Amino acid sequence: MKSDTLSMTAIVKDHPKKGFSITKKKLSPDLNKDEVLIKVKTASFCGTDYHIYEYDDWAKKRLNLPLTVGHEFSGEIIKVGKNVDSVKLGDVVSAETHIICNECEFCLRDEGHICENTEIIGVDTDGCFAGYVKIPAANCFINSKDANPLHLSVQEPLGNAVHTMTHFDVKDKDVVILGCGPLGLMGVDVTKVYGAKKIIAVEVNEYRRNLAKELGADVVINPLEEDVITRVLEETHNRGADVIGEFSGNKTAIEQSFKYIKPGGGISLLGIPAKDITIDLANDVVFKGISIYGVVGRKIYDTWYQVKDLIDRKVLNLDKIITHTMPLKDVEKAAEIMKSGNSGKIVLIPQEEDYE
Repeated sequence: MKSDTLSMTAIVKDHPKKGFSITKKKLSPDLNKDEVLIKVKTASFCGTDYHIYEYDDWAKKRLNLPLTVGHEFSGEIIKVGKNVDSVKLGDVVSAETHIICNECEFCLRDEGHICENTEIIGVDTDGCFAGYVKIPAANCFINSKDANPLHLSVQEPLGNAVHTMTHFDVKDKDVVILGCGPLGLMGVDVTKVYGAKKIIAVEVNEYRRNLAKELGADVVINPLEEDVITRVLEETHNRGADVIGEFSGNKTAIEQSFKYIKPGGGISLLGIPAKDITIDLANDVVFKGISIYGVVGRKIYDTWYQVKDLIDRKVLNLDKIITHTMPLKDVEKAAEIMKSGNSGKIVLIPQEEDYE
């Protein structure tokens, strides 16, 4: 490929207020020795992108503007740095979005998902809501070329759901999924595939409750209309849930979950609460002998191989979870649809003019 500067559409956060700028951006195709250049084919909109769109307190503290946003995508490698041998031209890849140092204590003991020097694509470095993106070759995961590119764009969040729901064994277990946003819906789907006996989903939004039912949830509870603790105990013969996957970040939902988890059970926590959580540590943790697991991203790369297996075997219902597709330039429409709650995953697709 020529070294001429590339012109592309890019979705940029360049002002400290709500919204994005849709602009033509110049990108040098020059790479450092360990980088690759990728032509983006599909990119999915994430809750993190919505925080950036709104420019909330988290975004104000975290971001250095201007920034090309977006981190969930699939694309084709069109150029590689001189030291890159792990991937090649033409490979269809998705990205592990956590750029890790490979030098800290956690990386050296093969726990890179909790690397103390993590940077995130589309948050700390320029991201994938653009015609092209540069990332370290080490962050590329090679996909099967015949896989649906829409499905490939959601592997990163799907990895979060897989990590959350497979840390504890769910086969033949009573499982509760708290929150049925896109990740919780993926949690329902994954838990079904891995053989749960009963899946109980808890969600306030009717649209997403219906999706959870379609994906195989056996019981769906609206916490605004029912007492969740009572209902879960009824559904589990008063023994409680074996495994809980927490995707909501809701203070009440999290606190209630400790009341209906079965002794010896496990809680995987992915949702980020905005308020402090109060629990009865003695009675609901110590004397129950439960296990609590905090989920950070995906295990690199163990989780990715689990995800690839699920996609290659075509056992998931990702076409139901991906409820909207639209051109990349409609990114603000995607943000407002996500805000409504009446969506699953939203995938953005660059058009020919975005690769000028």
